[in-house]
Amino acid sequence: MVKFGTAGNPEIFYDEGGKSSLEMPKWLESIGLDAYEYQCGRGVRISDEGAQILKENAQKHNISLSVHAPYFINISSMEQEKLDNSINYILQAVQAAKHMDAGRVVVHMGSGKDITRRNAMEISKQTIEKLLKEMDSNGLGDITICLETMGKINQMGTIEEVMEMCCFDERLLPTVDFGHLNARMQGALKTEEDFDAILKYMEKKMGRQRTEHFHAHFSKIAYTKAGEKNHVTFENTEYGPEFMPLARALVKRKLSPTIICESAGTQSIDALAMKKIYEECL
Repeated sequence: MVKFGTAGNPEIFYDEGGKSSLEMPKWLESIGLDAYEYQCGRGVRISDEGAQILKENAQKHNISLSVHAPYFINISSMEQEKLDNSINYILQAVQAAKHMDAGRVVVHMGSGKDITRRNAMEISKQTIEKLLKEMDSNGLGDITICLETMGKINQMGTIEEVMEMCCFDERLLPTVDFGHLNARMQGALKTEEDFDAILKYMEKKMGRQRTEHFHAHFSKIAYTKAGEKNHVTFENTEYGPEFMPLARALVKRKLSPTIICESAGTQSIDALAMKKIYEECL
């Protein structure tokens, strides 16, 4: 079965008296969701003790945890200092994930400024290879790095680039952000066939077993000619994508990803809407 959850804490959590991310597992279970992506976008600030409490609460309330690494990571940089810093930022996120028993860490690839995308890809592979060695030497090799498809056209992270990276090492999985892809593709994800083509491509590249439980983000995203502009909510009728075509494609292919909703403030409401649509398609 597909798991549905939120990226961070939605507005309604605080409206209902929620205070801390450590309370989120109990709250998510109470409304019918089963996944939570802890956000470290501006840096890894959770203590080891806090991560342990989050782990215990997640286990108690049957919530699957993942971690989003800091946004300022760039594994494609020409500057060695930035590459070294990026590795350290990811390692901090992986360490936090280890303490909270979260099996996946979502990572942005960044951008290869002033170089070709092919050169940026080669730098990315070298950086990830170094990262994985560091993880292994620190007893963190059981955490999966999930490289994310990105929404801005000048960023690294097309579906092809992410899949090439994931084929580079089996310990990598994609975070397929369908809102990002739709923004990057200028609204091209509309039909079941559009989504199915992405899923079919993934399965061709990395096989059925790894594709079956991939990581995903889903939200509607406003975009310009440059790609992603900002996240919106499911109530927005101007921008997509719609979830129903993806739900049908997932049911058709019998895939069970974890889908994290990144809507602007309505993550839980929209995640529940996706869960209802998916169950209707079963």
